[in-house]
Amino acid sequence: MAIRTHLPRLRPLSKRIALPILRPYHSYDHPPPPGPFTPTESSILSAAIPHIPSHGFTHTTLSLGTKDAGYIDASTNLFPNGTFSLVHYHLYTQRLALAKHEHILSPALKEREKVPGVGWKVKALTWERLMANREIIHRWQEALAFMAQPSHMPTAISELSSLSDEIWFLSGDTSVDTSWYMKRASLSAIYAATELFMTTDKSPDFIDTREFLNRRFKDVQIVGGTMGNVAQWAGFTAHAGLNVLRSKGVRI
Repeated sequence: MAIRTHLPRLRPLSKRIALPILRPYHSYDHPPPPGPFTPTESSILSAAIPHIPSHGFTHTTLSLGTKDAGYIDASTNLFPNGTFSLVHYHLYTQRLALAKHEHILSPALKEREKVPGVGWKVKALTWERLMANREIIHRWQEALAFMAQPSHMPTAISELSSLSDEIWFLSGDTSVDTSWYMKRASLSAIYAATELFMTTDKSPDFIDTREFLNRRFKDVQIVGGTMGNVAQWAGFTAHAGLNVLRSKGVRI
């Protein structure tokens, strides 16, 4: 954590398996590391995403994206991970898209007596990320099945870790002690559990999912604070690990 202490403009980033060179931080003063997709792959995948609600995370969706992007059918061979690339692309792009949601926090400043703290922002951004799944939530169990496969699980877990880091960073978290890890582990577990719950939620505007999310934050008591003690955190981490694996389709 010495990097964050001496270089406050740098923030840790979870490792990306797809990158040949891994950097432990992101700097505002230097270009970000390349993403996991080439321009051609991104073009095809972005064109394929609108087909997911109708065709799911399937080869049909990938093929339709290829055609919509103006490439020949054989271009689907560009994806060695096959249709899992659709899942990975959604996870990756929606994580990056959270930055544009920072504007939702500004209007709230005028409506609240107190300026929203980091915890309030964490909950708001976590909800925004969940809502990014609303159009494809009826297909998301297909995505979870892909992520549960041993060959894909490292990427899925890495993206979940990066999502947690992104949310805390955008919320203004400046912790440099052991709470940095505690907060991110806790948020990862909360998000994974809520995302899984959302796949079966039939309530209007996902009201039940919103209440479930609020209960998880309250249970863990990480928003606006830290875990009470090491023993409490260790016990929660063990429980959280099981929830993460279950959310990825592993039967435990």
